[in-house]
Amino acid sequence: MKNLLLVLALSICSATTILAQEKTSDILQKAAEIAKTENKAVFVKFEASWCTWCKRMKESMQSGATKSLFDKHYVSVDLVVQESENKKNLENPGAQELLEKHGGTQAGIPYWLIFDADLNILKTSLNADNENIGCPVIPGEVSAFVEKLRTTSNLSESDLAIITEQFVVKK
Repeated sequence: MKNLLLVLALSICSATTILAQEKTSDILQKAAEIAKTENKAVFVKFEASWCTWCKRMKESMQSGATKSLFDKHYVSVDLVVQESENKKNLENPGAQELLEKHGGTQAGIPYWLIFDADLNILKTSLNADNENIGCPVIPGEVSAFVEKLRTTSNLSESDLAIITEQFVVKK
């Protein structure tokens, strides 16, 4: 019986370790190292498993030509926040604090930040009216998003047009 309890306890500890997400500070440090080496910015997106708009943004960023454009100019990092109690294990420790530090607490998700390779903040997903662009889909939102990409990367005008086409909702 003692052996069975020991095996069970070790299994639970192992499962907890496996299910625990990587710390935000470690993720950002790795991203910064890659960004420095590859001369890129760091694009951080806060998301949750229940968030439809988060999934839509991920799909748009990873679709066809846009994936190669984002990969060429950014080190992309997805951080999980705001999960329900039964999915808290999906959250990255420290991600909620980073979201709060950069004005995203009341903004909703997806919320995103663009850092330089030294992790200095360049842009947030807040527009000129201090509203979260989130996953941009209407022309005004997409224009604001593309302008932030323009000023934080070397994306060409034709690259930005491809991104615009991907994000704008087709009627």
